[in-house]
Amino acid sequence: MTGEITPDRPPLRSWLPGFVALAAIWGSSFLFIKIGVEELHPLHLTLYRVATGAATLLVVLAVLRDRLPREPRVWAHLTVAAAFGVSIPFTLFGYGEQRVESMLAGIWNATTPLIVLPLAVLVFRTERLTARRAVGLGLGFVGVLVVLGVWQGVGGAHFVGQLMCFGAAVCYGFVIPYLKKFLGGTAYSGLSVSTAQLLVATAQLAVVGPLVAGAPPAPTGLSWRVVASVAALGALGTGLAFVINMHNIRVAGASTASTVTYGIPVFAVLVGTLVLDERLTWHQPVGALVVLLGVAVTQGLLGPRPSRVPATATEPATTEPAGVGSVRR
Repeated sequence: MTGEITPDRPPLRSWLPGFVALAAIWGSSFLFIKIGVEELHPLHLTLYRVATGAATLLVVLAVLRDRLPREPRVWAHLTVAAAFGVSIPFTLFGYGEQRVESMLAGIWNATTPLIVLPLAVLVFRTERLTARRAVGLGLGFVGVLVVLGVWQGVGGAHFVGQLMCFGAAVCYGFVIPYLKKFLGGTAYSGLSVSTAQLLVATAQLAVVGPLVAGAPPAPTGLSWRVVASVAALGALGTGLAFVINMHNIRVAGASTASTVTYGIPVFAVLVGTLVLDERLTWHQPVGALVVLLGVAVTQGLLGPRPSRVPATATEPATTEPAGVGSVRR
């Protein structure tokens, strides 16, 4: 018995359609952000997006007869997780996409696993650094430099926009090991934790948003493109995507489901090219490939695989809570 209880070889038809749909939904989120910031301040876009997502997951929670956490300690940790896993990164991507292409934001999102590892090793002490993982981190860092095109010099709005998108990925990289360390042992489902996280983030944005950007505009004053983008970000990118992701984890296992990370930038580039007619310079997709290669090495998808350690009575199998910032978007 291992920590991941799934069929040895689940048929592709049981999870592959959902896997592709999830990559498409999360990859398209950067397109919707790009459209949304045409008329909305990034804080207002994040507020509407998160509120829509929270409402969607509350419906799912009610249908499945699940419940929200009750312990004050859990809500205290969720306050931190909501800030660094939702409010700040979603807003940073909005600010970033005012300056860079949506497809480039999707590429920066793929750096999240590279940030998770050193934080998990050095700060939260939930992982160990091996030689293989160190090589993967080195490759990923080289890929980041290539995406930035550092040989061209740094500065300007485009460079600042890239740093904002990278900052969003850093937030995700912080919150994933944070959730694992402080909420990994709770009895609450991933749906319960994610719903509570979105509710807290909605409250945070409802307070901070008007102070920084003024009162949010009424939805009736927005174009249909922006309203549809907000609805897609909230209802699809959070609500439906969460249900699909949980299905993939249950059927194919967490390791296989997590490889959706590799499909997100692919779809971000496709929809950015086809819908917004965006273009990348040669070094950005090349750097993205190097980043994904580094991620693959750190996750053990390339090279010799580490042996799996059976769960014992003194070391029970646990699963990481599927918080909003766990894979993303």
